[in-house]
Amino acid sequence: MAIAPDAAPVRVLVVEDNRDICANIAAYLEKHGCILDFAYDGLSAMQLAVTNRFDVIVLDLMLPGMDGLRFCRTLRADSDVETPVLMLTARDTLDDKLKGFAAGADDYLVKPFALQELHARLRALHKRSCRNGDALLTVGDLTMNRSTLQVHRAGRRVELNPAGMKLLRRLMEEAPAVVARDDLETLLWADERPDGDALRSHMYKLRQAIDRPFDRPLIHTVHRIGYRIAEDGQ
Repeated sequence: MAIAPDAAPVRVLVVEDNRDICANIAAYLEKHGCILDFAYDGLSAMQLAVTNRFDVIVLDLMLPGMDGLRFCRTLRADSDVETPVLMLTARDTLDDKLKGFAAGADDYLVKPFALQELHARLRALHKRSCRNGDALLTVGDLTMNRSTLQVHRAGRRVELNPAGMKLLRRLMEEAPAVVARDDLETLLWADERPDGDALRSHMYKLRQAIDRPFDRPLIHTVHRIGYRIAEDGQ
């Protein structure tokens, strides 16, 4: 009898150089509605992790190119990616586990493991992340954490001034809807609006930070009405 998939699919990046293990994981997790991507070395995994959104990363410790500990430390320290990491390894000593947690892993599963346990741990990490993720706004590859006020695009940190932060937050909260110019001006200046088109200047600076370094724009002008932020330009 087929097993019904979970209600909410989990996007999982599996980083494992043993393709037989990958095949077993894929056969089980895809049956439960998970959406999987695979990387077979640490460098390829890093590229995927910083340019795509995943709910959980399943990470083998022993990898070619970049081992799991270095991958995890780099992911947390240099790329500021907070995706939960479940580390897989044959190393089962307390010292090994502590090193994994110190590198930034969120959970640890020792090989050989039962696929049912792997799936249960993935679901638990995803649920915990969702509860903590209410503060996270996401549009395409752009994220804003409303608690820490950190903004990232494609894994790269974006620095904004206070006005830019206010504008971006409102646009992302309303995305993909259009936010009227009048609403954005009220957000910045309330009833004491400056002379001239100061909003245009602030939006120009915001675009320079959010869109200019990247291949495609997210911020779009709706002529004579306002602005919107979305992956498409419609």
